[in-house]
Amino acid sequence: MKKKILLSLWFTLLIFLVGYLFWQNEFKYSLPTPVPQNYHAIAMGSKIELGPCCAFDNKPIFIHFFNPDCPCSRFNVPHVSDLIKKYGDKINFKIVVLNKKRNFTIDEIQKKFDAQIPVYFDEAIAENCGVFSTPQAVLLDPSHKLYYRGNYNKTRYCTDAKSNYAQMAIDSLLSKNHNPSFNAFALRAYGCSLPKCTK
Repeated sequence: MKKKILLSLWFTLLIFLVGYLFWQNEFKYSLPTPVPQNYHAIAMGSKIELGPCCAFDNKPIFIHFFNPDCPCSRFNVPHVSDLIKKYGDKINFKIVVLNKKRNFTIDEIQKKFDAQIPVYFDEAIAENCGVFSTPQAVLLDPSHKLYYRGNYNKTRYCTDAKSNYAQMAIDSLLSKNHNPSFNAFALRAYGCSLPKCTK
């Protein structure tokens, strides 16, 4: 009888641990990021003020909001690197690092993405673009109007070609589609919450 009780307790504990690990490493990242109470929404089509970091040169601007400590951000580094390589001659790529706990150098971030692109550490850029989680993609048209703000892909590792939302947004803008439509999953924030970048 004692053996059965111990076995039952052991299996219960095992199931709990597996469930906890699944929650910590997978399921919680599939849930939308809660919208902050003081969130100021920025509508698509709004003119975005980015300051002196983004001078006009008649090219669209793609901003990758990144936190090296956010698991979701780390998973999509290869995908973002591929986008930079593929579209770097047509789009001005920039990375905004959002991390309150650790300091990173520009060189460290550029090495992660294998790209010599501008890197900023200014949280005001996220606020101006209406970004409250990482990773997030923001695409501005050549006149700095918000064309897309959202996710990269439905999967954490950006492996689903049918849901490459950020890439679809780039292709749409480059093809001069002035009335894009993106599905709800593309536009809803998933990932780590700002400002502390926790899930």
